[in-house]
Amino acid sequence: MDKNSYAPIQDYGIIGNCKTTALVHREGSIDYFCYPRFDSPSIFAKLLDNEKGGSFSILPKIAITKVDQSYLLDTNVLLTRFFSDEHTIDIIDFMPCSEDFADPNQLIRIVKPIRGNATFSFELDLRPDYARSKGNYNKQSEYSFQCKIDADNADYIGFTSNRKLFEADEIIKTFSLDEGQVALFVLGETTNLKDDLNEYVSKILEGTVCFWRDWISNCQYEGSFADHVRRSALTLKLLTSSEFGSTVAAATFSLPEKIGGSRNYDYRFTWIRDAAFSMYAFMRMGFFSEAESFMRWIHKCIEDNLNGEIDLQIMYRIDGTRDLEEKEIDLEGYKDSKPVRIGNKATEQLQLDIFGELLDTVYLFDKYGEPITFSFWKHIEQLLEFVCKNWNSADHGIWEVREEKRHYLYTRVMCWVALDRAIRIVRKRSFPTDLERWIKNKNLIHKDIYENFWNEELNSFVHFKGASTVDSALLIMPLVHFISPYDEKWLSTLKVIEDQLVSDVLVYRNMDDKIPLKNKEVEGTFLVGAFWYVECLARGGQLEKATHYFQKLLGYGNHLGLFAEEMDLSGRHLGNFPQAFTHLGLISAAFNLHRQKHRANYTIDSSYDLF
Repeated sequence: MDKNSYAPIQDYGIIGNCKTTALVHREGSIDYFCYPRFDSPSIFAKLLDNEKGGSFSILPKIAITKVDQSYLLDTNVLLTRFFSDEHTIDIIDFMPCSEDFADPNQLIRIVKPIRGNATFSFELDLRPDYARSKGNYNKQSEYSFQCKIDADNADYIGFTSNRKLFEADEIIKTFSLDEGQVALFVLGETTNLKDDLNEYVSKILEGTVCFWRDWISNCQYEGSFADHVRRSALTLKLLTSSEFGSTVAAATFSLPEKIGGSRNYDYRFTWIRDAAFSMYAFMRMGFFSEAESFMRWIHKCIEDNLNGEIDLQIMYRIDGTRDLEEKEIDLEGYKDSKPVRIGNKATEQLQLDIFGELLDTVYLFDKYGEPITFSFWKHIEQLLEFVCKNWNSADHGIWEVREEKRHYLYTRVMCWVALDRAIRIVRKRSFPTDLERWIKNKNLIHKDIYENFWNEELNSFVHFKGASTVDSALLIMPLVHFISPYDEKWLSTLKVIEDQLVSDVLVYRNMDDKIPLKNKEVEGTFLVGAFWYVECLARGGQLEKATHYFQKLLGYGNHLGLFAEEMDLSGRHLGNFPQAFTHLGLISAAFNLHRQKHRANYTIDSSYDLF
C-alpha cells in the first residue's frame, strides 16, 4: 500500500463518551474506533491498515470547494461541513454522554444538506477484532442489522438508521437527500432504540451538548489562552473512564513515533505517571470529582498489589487489571510502520519515578481536594519504604528504554519528590510515621544528584550517570520545586538543553547519550517537553519569551487544537493521538504563564526579540 494513501494523523478529530473514542477524518470518514471500551479490539482501524482495517465513510458527491471541521462550542460534538457552489452539507458526529453516563454506548452520525439536494457515497466496512474477522451482518430489518464482534463471547454491535440500508440484501453504496432532509445512523447498542429515531437522536444530542457545556463551565482558567485550555480539558475528560476513574494515555494504539520505525506501542492503558499528571491538571482547573475518582481507582490498585511485597505496575488496564500482554497483529501499520502492537510489555519494567508523580498528586489532592484517609496513608507508607530502599537503583526511566537500565536523573528527582511530598503531608496531618528516615533519604537523594549528575565540563546536569548530554525530562526539575528556576546551575543547564535539544519551540527527548539535533535518525520532537520548556521560561521570569513561544507552540496543534505525542520539524504529528500527556502539559504551561504574569516582580530578560 502506498504510504501516501494514509491521511496525516493531524487530519483527525476525536469524539467519545468517557467509555471509548473514535477518530473522524476532516472529510467525514471514521477510520478508528474501538468498542465497547478504550482498550477493546478495534471495529475500524483504517488508520493502521488502509486496505483491511475497516472504516465508516460518508462523502457528498459534489464539487467540493471547502471542508470545515469544528466542535460545537465547548463540547466534544464534531461538526464537519462541506461546501460547493450549490451545496452546504453538515455531518454531526458524537457519542451520547450525560451526567450519570447511563446513555447507551453509541456512535451517532447526522447528515443534513442545508443547501441543495445531494447524493452521498456510503461505505460501511466493519472489521471486528483488529480486522482479524470480517464483519458478517445479521439483517434485522431494512433499517437495521447486527454484527458479531467477539467469536468467544457472542457479543454484537448494532447498526440502525432512518434510511433503508439494504439493496437486494447488500449494504447500500449510496443514498440521496433533498435539501433539509436528515439521515441518521447509529452504531453500538441499538436493541432498545425507540421507533422514532429522529426524536431519539434530537433529544440525546441536546442532552450531550448540555452535558459537555455544563462540565466545562466549571473550568477555573481565566487567562489569555482559554480556548486552548478548555479544548485540552475536554480532551482529557474524553480519555477518562466514567466507570473506573482512570485516564488512558492516548486514544490509539501503535501509531509510529517515526514513520517506518518500530517504536509503535499501545497507549490505551492507564500509566500511573500520566494519570497522576492528568489529575494535577484537572485539579488546577477545578475539576476535583475527576481527581476523587482517580484516587479511588489508585487506592484499589494499591490495595490489590500490596501483598507483603510492592508489586505496583507502571500501568494497568482501565479497570485496574494487570494483563497487558504484548502481541503483534497482522495489520500493515500506519504508512507501513511495523510492527503493529496491542498490549504493552513495558509493564515488566522498573520505573521508580512513578512514586513521585503519584505522591505529588496525593499531596495536592489532600491539600486542595479532600483529606486522604489514614487507611490509604498506611498503604502509601509501604510505597515510601520501597522508595527508601530502592531510590539508588537503575531503572528503565520515563521514556521506557527497553534495551537497558540506567541511573536516570529524572527518576532520582521524582524519588526526591515522593519523599518531599510525603513529609509535607505528615507535617500537615500529623500522621504517625518514621519521618526521620524519609528526611535522611530525601537528603541523600539531593546530595547524590548534585554529586553524580552534575557535569563540570558541560556546566550542566546530565540525564543519566556518566552521560555527556541532556534530555527534555530535566525540564521537570524546577517544575517540581527541586531547584529554583533562577539558580545558576539550572540556568546553565537550560542553556545546554536549548543548544542540544531545541529547534524553534520544539524540544527533542534524548533516549541515549546523543545530541538529537545532530542525529538524522531521531524520532520526532516530544511535545510535552516543549510545554515544559515554556513553563520553565515562565517560572524563571522570561515571560515575554515564554508567551511568544507558547503562542508559536499552539500553532503546531491541528485544526481542532489537538496534539499527538510527537511532531517532526515539518509540523507532521507522530505517535498516538490525541495524547493526554501533551494536553496536560499545555494546561500546566498556560496556568503558570497566567500566574507569573500576575505575580512577577522582575524578569531575567525584560524584553525579547520577536525575530
